[in-house]
Parts: sequence; structure tokens; C-alpha cells
Amino acid sequence: MAEMTGGQALVKALKGEGIDTIFGLPGVQLDWAFDALYEERESIQVVHTRHEQATAYMADGYARTTGRIGVCLVVPGPGLLNTTAALATAYACSSPVLCLTGQINSDLIGLGRGVLHEIPDQLRMIGGVTKWAARATHPTEIPRLVREAFRQLRTGRPRPVELEIPPDILQMKAEVALLAPASVERAAGDPDLIERAAQALGQARQPVIFTGGGVLGSGAWEELRQLAEMLEAPVFASDNGRGAISDRHYLSQPAPAVADLLPSADVILAVGTRFLVPTYPIWPSDANRVVIQLDVDPQEIGRNLKPTIGIVADAKRGLAALIERVARHNRRRDSRCDELTAIKQRWEAEFDSVQPQASLARAIRAELPDDGIYVSESTQVGYWSHVAFPVYQPRSYITSGYQGTLGYGFATALGVQVGNPHRKVVSINGDGGFMFNVQEVSTMVRHKINLVAVVFDDGAFGNVRRIQRDSFGGRNIASDLQNPDFVKLAEAFGVRGIRAEGARDLQVAVREALRANEPALIAVPVPQYLGMAPYLRGRAQVPRVPVQA
Repeated sequence: MAEMTGGQALVKALKGEGIDTIFGLPGVQLDWAFDALYEERESIQVVHTRHEQATAYMADGYARTTGRIGVCLVVPGPGLLNTTAALATAYACSSPVLCLTGQINSDLIGLGRGVLHEIPDQLRMIGGVTKWAARATHPTEIPRLVREAFRQLRTGRPRPVELEIPPDILQMKAEVALLAPASVERAAGDPDLIERAAQALGQARQPVIFTGGGVLGSGAWEELRQLAEMLEAPVFASDNGRGAISDRHYLSQPAPAVADLLPSADVILAVGTRFLVPTYPIWPSDANRVVIQLDVDPQEIGRNLKPTIGIVADAKRGLAALIERVARHNRRRDSRCDELTAIKQRWEAEFDSVQPQASLARAIRAELPDDGIYVSESTQVGYWSHVAFPVYQPRSYITSGYQGTLGYGFATALGVQVGNPHRKVVSINGDGGFMFNVQEVSTMVRHKINLVAVVFDDGAFGNVRRIQRDSFGGRNIASDLQNPDFVKLAEAFGVRGIRAEGARDLQVAVREALRANEPALIAVPVPQYLGMAPYLRGRAQVPRVPVQA
């Protein structure tokens, strides 16, 4: 035991858990925490932002692409409230983010006197977007609470957690015992259920696999590929599961191909996914079809469809167990390469008919290395990308999941680049979403974050304007935007600005920006998007017409 402040106890506990990067924004309730970070500046880098929402977005991007825990540090009250859109995104995407916050002085909590940054019941407020939240009331509690926070992040389903520490506790000195990280064990799954699932898969004629972010979160992509090849099973990935199997592999199928392959499937395996496919009209009604759901979160088993076999297990351990046991029961199957390649090629031709989205996205793909990371957004090119952008490696395609958080992309991509300094990262944005975090261009320059940001500029919240045009007779309201000259804006911050007119110019601009290995912003003027393919409409949140009683 050694005497230290609560701030020092916090920073040393984080260091003991292997944390070397924190995204933060200082303030008076955090003075003693930031002073302790100064003492450890050789071990922990602090990336400070211009808005609290960016701290949590960056922590999320860092976490999802590195497999490590992302940490953000913000003041209480408005500071914490500013992170909630990002924490909601991380919650939706099962991302391991630790949000550290201040509080008001501990003797004033709950009194409602209106002191600086006070909000009623901060812990309860943050509970809606966190898996676990707690408050330290003495410096000696901090190591235990930090260890518990990391245990929560490393076991079960990873989702954000929050730990708040009042400023008087950060300043207080005490004899503090630091703790070793808690040991964690991944759930392997009930052996009897694994055996039943292995028998069903092994005997299946035409099995199909649905995979989600849980496979990437647990690092189970190699096990997924092995099992899919063993079964000759086509794989459908959710937006957040893309890259678990390379899109160059014939077994990797685009989401719309579910209409071609699901009706003939006799056994379906869903692993590490919320499994929303059962809500699609194409879902077959054959009661004899076997559905196996494997997920680390017991609450996800049967949430959208009651499976024949439900297995609570970590994706990596569960798939490894299935591989071992399927081998004992597996029937011989002919290769489906020709069949599945033809289906994929037919859909790729369909995707390419959606213009200019397809040409713009493919221009970026042509220059982005296989291990390069593409951070999508709620924009027309992004909707196309969720279905059709080729993804070749795990943790190289980032979305906002079911939150559809407009404006998340640029700040998230900054965190992605910080966590992956030797990989190329491209962030795509609409002009509307980009301006949500435009101030973080300053962060990009200040911390030498060599991200390439692409802004598609149509002078509107384009999807809103399209819906108003198509569904409301062109009654446009609140959808047109007044934008700056994005090239001049970039240059004002000290960033290289490039204007690209069309897909060919964009490809050249991306090539030059990636080679330069410096912060860059590429502005791409685009026309009003004329329409979208039917399989993209749901992703663009087109409202459904209510049925009249």
C-alpha cells in the first residue's frame, strides 16, 4: 500500500489494466485526475478533443477496431450528457468503452442545490446506455471499482460501463492498495447443446450461417471460416459483422441474397448477432427447419425468433467446440462455389446500377488497402456501402449499428486511426453529418491523426429531402443546408483540402491523400440523389405509411 490521491489511484489502476490511451476533455471536477495523468504521460497518452461527444466516439472507434478497451474521460452533468449519443452507439454495437466521469462534491450529491454541473441522479441517467455504472466514495474503493469495470467489459456481452468519481475523492489522499486485473473466462457453452447443434449441422444438406459483431468482438473469424468451409454454408453478415469472412470468399454472400438462399436452407446457425432476419418477409415458415442460435448474451437467445437450439457461449469458444464436434457427424457435400459465385455476381451487377453511390464507393475501395479501415456514415454512399462495399478483413468496416447515429462517423474514425496508426483509414460523410463534429478537424491537426475524411456535399440532409420529394409531394422543410467551402475550411484548420468532381477525381484524390500520410479532407460535390434501390430503403429509414383503421 502507498499513499496517493484518488486521481493517482485511478490512473495507476488504469495503467495496471493495460490502458495506454485516453480520450478526454478536462474540467474543474477532473483537475486531480488530469494532474495524475501528467505524472504518467510517458505511459498513457491523452488525446483531448473539442467536444465531449468526440471523446466517446473516438473511444468506440478505437475499441471496435483494436479489440482493446476504449476509455473516455469527461466532466459530469453536461459533459457526460454530451457523450450519450456516442455511448448509445457503442451500446448498440456491443463496444467495450469505459466512460470515466467526474461528479459534484460527494457531500452535495442528491441535495439539488444547483452547484456547477449538477444533474439529478447521474448514475440512473447513464444507466440506459451502459451495462454497469458505479460511484467511488473513497480513494481506497477506486482500484476495486476499476477492476470490476474491466471485468464487466471483458465478460459476457461487451457494452459501455461508467465510473464516476467526485472531485473531493480525486483530491483526497489515502493508503491505497492496487489490485491485479481480474481473471476472466469465456463461456464455452453447454456440451449437450453443442453436441445437438453439431449433429444438426453435420447432417444438414444446405446449411446457412448468419453472423454479427459478436464474432468480431471475440476474435472468432478464423473459427467462422473453418466451420463455414466444413459445411459449404453461405455466410450472411450483419452490418457490424462484415469482414469476419472476406468478401472474396464465395461463401460470403451479400445481405439481399438471403432471398435466393434462405428458402432452401434446412439448418440455420446464427452466431453473435441480434438475428433480425426473422422479421423479414422472406423468412420461411417450415416448422421442420432447425434454427441454432449461439450468443454470449442469454437475453439475445430467442429475442427475435425462438430457436430450436439456443446456446449461451462466447463466439470463439462456441465455434471452436462446434468445429470439433461437427467433424464427427459431417456429411459429404459438393462445393457450392459455382452456384454461390453466380449469385454474388448477379447481385454485384444490381449494386452497380445504383448511381452515383456505387461509383463513388468503389473509387475509394480501389485505393484503400485490404487492411484499410472504412468508417461509414448515415449518408447515401453509406447506405450503399452497408450492402455492397467489399470488405476483406476483420474489424475494417465500421457502422453505427441500429442507432443510425447521424454525425458519428468522422469522430469515430479519428479514434480508429489513433488505435491503428499503421493502417489506412477513410471516413465517409454527408455534409449534414460531417458538420456535427466539424470542430474535431482541430483535434485531427493537433494530434497529427492522419485520417482521410471524404465529405459528399449535396447541400441538404439528402435522405430527408428525398423522402419529402417522393412521399410528400416535394413539400421541403428543414432539409436544405448552408455549407462552407469545405476545402477552404480544411485549409483554415491547417489540413490539406482537395475538391474531387466525380468518381475518377475521387479515386485520384484518395490515392494522393493516402500516400501523403497526413490529415486530409476531400470535398465531393454530388447532385441530388434521384432514388435508391428497394433493398437500401429500409437502411435509409424511409417511413412506412400507416394502415388506416
